[in-house]
Order: sequence, then C-alpha cells, then structure tokens
Amino acid sequence: MKFRATLLATLVCLIAIAFFARASAAKTLLVDVNMVACPTAAYTSIQAAVNGASSGDTIRICPGVYVEQVSIDKSLTLTAESGAILMPSSLQANSTSLYDGSPLAVALLVTNTTGVTISGLIVDGTNNAISECPPPDLFGIAFQNASGTIAHSTVRNFKLTAAYNGCQSGTGILVQSGGGLSSKVTIETSSIHDFQKNGITADEVGTSVVINSNTVTGVGPTTGAAQNGIQIGYGATGSITNNTVTNNVWSPCTAVATCTAFATNILVYQSDNITLTNNVVSVSQVGIFVAANNATLTGNRSSANSVFDGIHFEGTSNSVKSSTVVNSSESGIYVDGNNNTIQNNTIIEAGVGILVTTGSTGYLISGNSIFDCPTTIQDPKVRNIAQLLKPQR
Repeated sequence: MKFRATLLATLVCLIAIAFFARASAAKTLLVDVNMVACPTAAYTSIQAAVNGASSGDTIRICPGVYVEQVSIDKSLTLTAESGAILMPSSLQANSTSLYDGSPLAVALLVTNTTGVTISGLIVDGTNNAISECPPPDLFGIAFQNASGTIAHSTVRNFKLTAAYNGCQSGTGILVQSGGGLSSKVTIETSSIHDFQKNGITADEVGTSVVINSNTVTGVGPTTGAAQNGIQIGYGATGSITNNTVTNNVWSPCTAVATCTAFATNILVYQSDNITLTNNVVSVSQVGIFVAANNATLTGNRSSANSVFDGIHFEGTSNSVKSSTVVNSSESGIYVDGNNNTIQNNTIIEAGVGILVTTGSTGYLISGNSIFDCPTTIQDPKVRNIAQLLKPQR
C-alpha cells in the first residue's frame, strides 16, 4: 500500500513538473512591420512570427499595415495593438472549400488546429485585387477544421470590384468543417462590415459556433449579391446572441409577387436546434429567417423590413417568444409548419400581425400584443419563399 502511495505521489509530481515546464516554455513573440513602435521586435511579418512560434505561444502585433496573407496551423494567441492592420495585396487562393473543393482566397486562415485566439486585429480586404467570378471565393478570416476565438476585431471591405458585385463571394468570417472533423469557434464583440455576400457564415456538420455581441453591417441596398448578415447552415450548430445586424437589402426585390431573391439579416438554413437570443436586426427584406426545426427565438427585436417579414419560420417545433417586430411590409411573424409556438410577442405596424399558412397544425399562438396591423392573424395560402433564399455554401 505504501509503495502504491509513493508511486502515485511521484506521478503527480512528474505531471506537475511537465505542466509548469510547458507553461514556462510558452513565450511572446513581437512583430513590427516597420520597427518603429516596437523597435525590439524580432519579426517584421506576422507569418514569419507564426512560423517561428511554438504551440502555446503568443504573438503580439504592433501598430502598422501588414501586407500579407497569414496561415496558422498551430495553437497560438494573436494579440494586436490598436492600429495593427492586416491588409493583403492581391490575395491568392490558399485553401479549398471543405464542401466542394473550390478554391478560397483567405486573408487570415486557421486550419487543422485548436486553441487559436485572434484579438484586436483589423483585417481589411480593400486591396484584394480579385477580378474574376466564379472562384476563388474571398474571405477575411476562415477557421477550417479548427477551433478558437475571434474577439474585439474588425473585418471589413471583403468585396470584389463593382464589375463583379453580383458574384456570391466576399465574406467577412467563415467557419467550416469537413471530412468528419470539427470546428468550434466563438466570435464575439467584433465589427464586420462592407462585405459582398455574408458577414459571418458557419456551415456544415461538425461546425459549432457562439456568435455573441457583434455588430454586422451590410452594404445597404445593392443590385449585387443578396446578402445575409449572419448565417448558420447545412448542419452546423450554435447560438446567435446579443448581436446588432443591419442594412442587408437586395434592391431588385420590391414586391412579394416578383422577387427572385432577397436579403436577410440573420439566416438559419437546414440547421436544427439553433438558439437566437436578444439580437437587434433592422433594414432588410426579412429580419430573421429560419428554414429549419427546433429553433428557439427569445427577446429579439426586428424592425424596418421591406417586402416580407420581421421574423419568418419554415419548419417544425420552432418557437418565438418575447420578441418585438416593428414596421414590416407583409407580416410581423410568418409561420409555415407544424407545432410552432408564437407567444408573448409585440408586433407594431405590419400588413398582417401573424401569418400562419394553410395546413400548418399543432401551433400555439397566445399572449401576443398586436398594434397598427390591418389584420391581426391570417391563414394564407402557402407561399414558401425559402426557395428564393441565397445562402452561402
């Protein structure tokens, strides 16, 4: 018994020694593109620092404009000081889609690793110089079969030239999984704007995201790609909470009968069990569109929705509770499917307060407050506009 106790104590000591040795070995690498703000920096490019770093290290990025594409395949923390901008020139394809193998051009690529944190960095696609459509598809930050966190960062100007503004390319942040592997990413307190297609996209089985407290701003009325501010789709899972998403409008869509596509602020597409809580969305054709099952919406606010709806469900066992919809052209809340719950919501100024399609069964509508709507609740012919969606994949 004494021998066993001694052996156990020895093993604990060895594990502790290994842990502290690993912790003490982690180091901080300093990067300064022009050696002015941080004259003691050992590196002048972010990629060089990544290449020289070991897993667990921190890379501190000093102010300056870094004209490079960066690829990360080890566990690292990138901490950028205010004024540090990653702005590649003439982006080249440096990855492929895990869905169909098409080429991707990514400014900051994280692949096949875990524990990567990106904080405080501006990623700017102004000089991407991509002048072709179809691919390579353009992205600001991409996590592919990789996990980590993006926080306090800005991703902006990922769009093609005006001649190619109809291309379904140009997205701020992509999280994607494939080959039976996974990606678990938290995206929080960041700004994503002036993108061409989507602000944030999380796609495919194996992908799990927490999208929290971000500001995502589309380009406003556009005849180019039909935008989606935040998209979770194709089997991905996660939550969308406390975000502000605005200004995603596809200009050619002006009437229900003639629209061939439309924009959304938040889109959940073929991904079940998503939670959406306390988001504020405004200025779009549909504020929140769910084409999935078992979604839970609580405390969201949707306003200024032209042509279609503030909140739109197509699926089963979804619920929208304690949410507010203000000023929607067709309906405040649209429901198509069985066993859906619409409870304790406030709807102000819409063509119809709540639209529930013919054939929908088992739904619960109760405790809603509806104001300034010519019709409070209506049972219309099934319309199914999900076929007009333009999700990114």
